[in-house]
Amino acid sequence: MQTKHPTLSLIIPVYNEAGNLRWHHEVIQKAMAKIGQDYEVIYIDDGSRDDSVIILKELAKEDSQVKVLTFSRNFGKEAATSAGLQKCSGDAAVMLDADGQHPIDVVQEFLAKWREGYQVVIGVRLSNEKEGFIKHFGSKLFYKLIGTMADGRTIPNSTDFRLLDRRVIDEFNHLTEHNRITRGLIDWLGFRRTTVPFHATARHSGTASYSINKLMKLALYAFVSQSTKPLQVGGVLGFLTVLASAVAGLFVLLEKYIFGDPWNLAISGSAILALFVSFLVGIVLICQWLLALYIESIHNETQNRPLYIIDEEI
Repeated sequence: MQTKHPTLSLIIPVYNEAGNLRWHHEVIQKAMAKIGQDYEVIYIDDGSRDDSVIILKELAKEDSQVKVLTFSRNFGKEAATSAGLQKCSGDAAVMLDADGQHPIDVVQEFLAKWREGYQVVIGVRLSNEKEGFIKHFGSKLFYKLIGTMADGRTIPNSTDFRLLDRRVIDEFNHLTEHNRITRGLIDWLGFRRTTVPFHATARHSGTASYSINKLMKLALYAFVSQSTKPLQVGGVLGFLTVLASAVAGLFVLLEKYIFGDPWNLAISGSAILALFVSFLVGIVLICQWLLALYIESIHNETQNRPLYIIDEEI
């Protein structure tokens, strides 16, 4: 049950965000004072190589509402978010980025939806300032594919910027996946969901730590973790290949051997064989690649290593 004055936890993963932290924390303080909500801020430093940890420790000394977790090395944003959800004490939690792209003022709308009874309030990005064409197109393609793979549970343009009720947080903390996509796991949990649209602003300073390669790897693991449908793609392609081969073989049989090549195509047997062998080898390689992704995921899960290691808890 919600308390009379529910506590809100703000969970902020940090990786090389020294140029944003003080500015962003001041923005949070002003916004939360305006909202009038009891809150805590949990910063999780994900092995930063700049002065982020030093600044976070200073913020913890200056502000009693700040908690800081520092990882022993870089474990990734998903692990940092999971650590924050494990350590938060609020009746609800909001996950947001440290670079200022998630407007803190939207949290008031999240809270309003939460008080209406929704247990998951999802921030849906309407636009993103200074987003490149490749990233914009890739994002649309990703959500289209993952929506199909996950049977419609994933909302297009949804983000990690979202509010979770304590019940959802507790259930999330029971999950044991290592190759995890936080938003995908939250969507899988279900509960009463709603959305709040927002316009993502440009980064206050610095550059995004997620490269194209990292985003592609994240997308691949999202497909693997959300559904086994990629495994079925190989079977579908195999069926279509067999069907196409049978139709082509029948055409060659009729055209060349029954009717005596009336179109003068002069198709040689070796050419036909080489064409179909090459195509079938490609299908086999695609299937092996898909299987390799699943085998890698199984390998990582069976190692049963900790999801993260906390160096300090301030």
